[in-house]
Amino acid sequence: MRFGHTCILGRLRRQSFFSLAEANAAIAGALDRINDHVMRRLGVSRRHLFETVERPALAGLPAQDYQFAELRLARVATDYHVEFKRFFYFVPHSLIRQQVDLRATARAIEIFHRGNRAAVHQRRYAGRRYGTNPEHMPSSHGRYAEWTPERFRRWAASVGPQTEGLIIAILESRPHPEQGFRTCLGILRLYRDLHRDHAEAVSARAVEIGRLTCKSIAALITNHKAARPAGTPGAIIDHANLRGPGYFH
Repeated sequence: MRFGHTCILGRLRRQSFFSLAEANAAIAGALDRINDHVMRRLGVSRRHLFETVERPALAGLPAQDYQFAELRLARVATDYHVEFKRFFYFVPHSLIRQQVDLRATARAIEIFHRGNRAAVHQRRYAGRRYGTNPEHMPSSHGRYAEWTPERFRRWAASVGPQTEGLIIAILESRPHPEQGFRTCLGILRLYRDLHRDHAEAVSARAVEIGRLTCKSIAALITNHKAARPAGTPGAIIDHANLRGPGYFH
């Protein structure tokens, strides 16, 4: 290949071209001369070798164009979905918590379990994040999962009425309650080490401003001003270097 490039460049180095088509025509002519040239050591040309040795060994091109595919492992969540690049694709409820193989092309998402294709979906790049048909996820399927909407409500009620209201709002904001399971589990983890009063204040604020995602609630938790109940003064650090009002008198 490098020899061919050198020969073509050497033959055309003194010529000027004023269009790409003109340059391509000159390159094609130089390439034909190289392929038809009889090689001294072999006594035949490159074209002869290709036609007599290589061409008979070539297979036909595939009937379909090659499709690039990404392969990865995934685990089915409690909401019966697997995630691929921030979009969620449904699988049969019997595969909850199972590890599956995901094959993604430009047009389709295929999900395999133990070599058998469990689901196939049209790949999405925009629009709704969940790919679920109404008949695919009736709430009656909750008996197969460790978590159910009622269990989330009971946990929220054990924290307080504001948190219970937040969980109810999250579950009712989805077309199917199961689609809110990820968010509810995320809130459960966020509230695990949180004081009850702090959690209640965050829940009340989240419902008030309509922020019903884990990301928004995590931001409220770290924002002490938003998380504190109204009228609660900020904590004052007791430190020896702080100057009290008597310092100025």
